[in-house]
This record gives sequence, C-alpha cells and structure tokens, in this order.
Amino acid sequence: MELALNPLIAASLFLLFAELCFAATSAMVKYLAADIPTTHLVFFRNFFALVVLLPWLYKRRATAFRTTQLKLHLLRTVTGIGGMYLFFYVITQVALAKATLVLLMAPFIIPIISWFWFRERVGPILWAAIALGFLGVLVFLNPFAGGFPAVMALAFLAAGLAAWAKTVIRKLSATESPSKIVFYFSFFSTVLTAIPVLVTWQWLSWQLWLGVMLMGVFAVLGQLTMTRAFSMASPSQIGVFTYSSVLFAALIGYLIWGEAFTVHMFVGSVIIIAAGYMAIRQNRSPAIKIPPSGTTNP
Repeated sequence: MELALNPLIAASLFLLFAELCFAATSAMVKYLAADIPTTHLVFFRNFFALVVLLPWLYKRRATAFRTTQLKLHLLRTVTGIGGMYLFFYVITQVALAKATLVLLMAPFIIPIISWFWFRERVGPILWAAIALGFLGVLVFLNPFAGGFPAVMALAFLAAGLAAWAKTVIRKLSATESPSKIVFYFSFFSTVLTAIPVLVTWQWLSWQLWLGVMLMGVFAVLGQLTMTRAFSMASPSQIGVFTYSSVLFAALIGYLIWGEAFTVHMFVGSVIIIAAGYMAIRQNRSPAIKIPPSGTTNP
C-alpha cells in the first residue's frame, strides 16, 4: 500500500531540509575560511549555482539573455554579492547562530524598503511584527551583558543588502520569470566574483577542493528543496520554518566549535519566530509580499 504524504507536511519537511542545508553551507564556509580566502568561497558558491542552471541555459539558449531589465538585474547582483561577501566574513568572526540570526532580519527590512521605494502601505500589524523582530534580535545578542561586537554592524549591513536584493527581485518579477532572475544573478555574480579570485588565486589541496564542492552541494540542495517546498505550499503556510536555520546553525556550532546557545539566545529566537509568523500571515495580502530566502543567498 502506497503511503501518501500530506502536501503541507511534505512542503514543511522540504523546507526544514533546505534550511539544514543552508546552515551546513554556512558551517562549511566557517570551516574552510581558515584556509581559503572569502573571495574564493563566494565565487565557488555562485559558480556551483550557475553549473546547476546550465541545462536550463541550453534549453532556453535562444532567449536566455533576452531582457529589458538589465539595470535591475545588475542592481540585484551587486546588492546580492555585497551581502554575501559581508555574511561570509561575519561567519568567520562570530558564532554561527548569531551570524545566521542577523541575516534572517532581511524579511523584516523588506517592507521598510518597499515603503520608501514603492510607497506601499505597511499596516500596523506588520509594523508591530518588524518591531518585535528587532526586539528579538536585541534579546538574542544581549549587548548589555558583554558589549556589542563591531562586526555585528557588518552583519546588519549584510541583512540590509539582502533585503534590498530581494526587493529588486519583487520589481523584476513583474516582467521576468523566476528562472531568468536566478540565471542572471548566477551568471553576473559568477563573472564579477571571479575577478578578485583571478587576481589573488590560491591553489587548493584536494581536501580543500572536496570541502568546496561539499559547500556547493549543500547550497544547491538548499536552493532546490526550498524551491520545491514553496511550489507545494504558500509562504503564509510554511514560511515560518525558514527561521529553523538559526536552530540548525546553533546545533552545528555547538557540536563542531563548542559555541554556546544560551537562554537569552533561545528566547530571542522564539520572539523572532513569532514576529516572522506575524509578518508572513499579514503578507497574505497581495499588496505586500515578503519573498522566502535562504540564509546563504542574499
């Protein structure tokens, strides 16, 4: 007898697996950064995504590069890789869970950017969710106990750039297909991030090559399973599971680097997850939509 899985449960499991893959990608970045420059890691992260898209490029070779939104594609690329460079650097400097948590503030920043850029109305419930989200970050980081590391400012900047990139995606989605948006980002980001790599190329041992390929596999698996999850259920139903990456990152950080996950970090995570749930439920309205995102794909 064949056992059919409820689509909502299946989508939730796909998304949880995707977030585990994103946390594993960040862990690989943190592990490899001791021997490989950040510039190389960012390049390989984008290169592997482009490789996965090569079958799509071949199939659509006649129209793949056809667009009327080249400037927006370039803006999405610059903001996206800018956030990626900063995030990868922050990962090497602070606990994995902290870096992951701050980057997940991007969904709360998107409505603010949309308010300024598109003049979209942001309702009181969404403003409350945004405020609650920032409060959760404050509780999580607990700056009054041990100070606020300066590097966390870069983490917030990375979240801001990631939010800007995703807001541009919303603008592009009016005329461009999701596949074309992903292709242009992967293509431009691979080309642009290859420049510093060519200038400062560092030969890698076969062990490091295996690590880089594993990082790429985790990243691609995360993107594919996240896409599958959101094709089966709407963000309003399962989007809150995107915040599970913080818990996965905390578990990996504890097991590998002995990074502590304290009570205030747990309470902060709960507050942010509650705020995310509020924002996702509020954004069932077509006027304002917060796109889902992986933590390593600003």
